[in-house]
Amino acid sequence: MSGRINFDNIAIVLHQPRYSENIGAAARAMRNMGIDQLVVVDPQNFDLYKVLKMATRVASDIIEKSSICADLKDALAPYNYVVGATARLGSQRQVISTPSKLVQKLMPISIENRIAILFGPEDRGLSNEDIRYCHVLVNIPTAEFSSLNLAQAVMIMCYEIFTAAREGNEEFAPRLASRHELDGMYDQLKDLLVRINYINPENPDYWMNKLRHFFTRLQLRAKEVSIIRGICRQVDWYGKKCYEDGQKNGAKKGDL
Repeated sequence: MSGRINFDNIAIVLHQPRYSENIGAAARAMRNMGIDQLVVVDPQNFDLYKVLKMATRVASDIIEKSSICADLKDALAPYNYVVGATARLGSQRQVISTPSKLVQKLMPISIENRIAILFGPEDRGLSNEDIRYCHVLVNIPTAEFSSLNLAQAVMIMCYEIFTAAREGNEEFAPRLASRHELDGMYDQLKDLLVRINYINPENPDYWMNKLRHFFTRLQLRAKEVSIIRGICRQVDWYGKKCYEDGQKNGAKKGDL
């Protein structure tokens, strides 16, 4: 099974969970399905006793070696591919898949890339700002009531991964740029495009979201991100040079 999917490269990330019991129940669901990397970001009212009680002895080691981070951006920085689980649909939540379809895509990616499956707070889910870190969104189909318990949602995603791994997939995906590398590129692009007046400085995220969707479809590698950042640096240098040359020429005319 390990040759079909790299479980060591898959992590469950819980962003701002409100109830400690849900963290423990999520860890137990992970143990059932062979996933043991857990990251908890900015947990609310964290109580280790309640976490371990729900995790039970079988999943206590997942809790013990889990990472607790204060900031979502930092927590996702090492990952090459981020999946956001959402119950809400909307114009900013366009790249959406079902769990069964998504895991077929994740299998080859997992061989050379670290994957984070991100879940939001129980009461409101992932915000629009949170999903900007995601390469793709997954929605678990339900009947009339769309909201699932956090641990239930984790179990469904882990189960789909486990089941797909048993069936196998021969595709291959190269190593992608990490979240840290992509965020650096987006920050550089945003700064450059604002300064050359390509995007509105009053609402830069509107156009940046379009660029994020575009680059996400391309699944950029680290070398490609480096090329884009190099182009940005060259454009920036050339713009400054033209400005400085204009200042010098203006000063010479003034001397005349």
